[in-house]
Amino acid sequence: MTPERYQTLSTALARRQPDLTVLADRVHKPHNIAALMRSCDAVGVFEIHAVGGAASSGRAVGISGGSAPWVKVRRHAAISGAAAELKDNGFQIVAAHFSDTAVDYREPDYTRPTALLLGAELWGVSDEAAALADLHAVLPMRGLVASLNVSVAAALFLYEAARQREAAGFYAQCRLPPALYADTLFEWCYPEIAALCRAKSVAYPPLTADGELCSNPFSDSGRAP
Repeated sequence: MTPERYQTLSTALARRQPDLTVLADRVHKPHNIAALMRSCDAVGVFEIHAVGGAASSGRAVGISGGSAPWVKVRRHAAISGAAAELKDNGFQIVAAHFSDTAVDYREPDYTRPTALLLGAELWGVSDEAAALADLHAVLPMRGLVASLNVSVAAALFLYEAARQREAAGFYAQCRLPPALYADTLFEWCYPEIAALCRAKSVAYPPLTADGELCSNPFSDSGRAP
């Protein structure tokens, strides 16, 4: 771990938004989930939620363009449970969905804790999922096609959310709880050692200011190699 790499990782993690997420409901195509995860990484989404589909099964990890290690995926058995958990944690659910009440995608206040709800490629957001959303929002379509690819639409929504959050100063300071930041940074810097620590219920060792291991619990001496 070089000091430069450590600085890159720590800076990116400090910009993560714990209260901006995506709820992907049965998005089945791995390349769409992979593109979605790249967009989430680009705007600082900390984790996404998935019900069924490629993200739930992990099939998109291999083609995610390197973003899979940096964006956590929480898997849910049903959309109702996922939506209830998010709402219990104070999130508004904005569905990318055309309806009589839908507003322009730039109108929602994305500085509020927000989950962007996306539906399956062929059918879009289901009636059940749409009923669970707090708000429906749409992208303006001025051509002959009715909608954009789900990953393209997600990127536009997410960048509008990022624009609002940038203006509000949300990226200017770390918004993750200190313990979560420290644990996640260790996992980013030393994923193999982190996996061993979790498997053996060993606490993550501390890091130096340059990102070096203060000690390695799995080396013979217990000191960093």
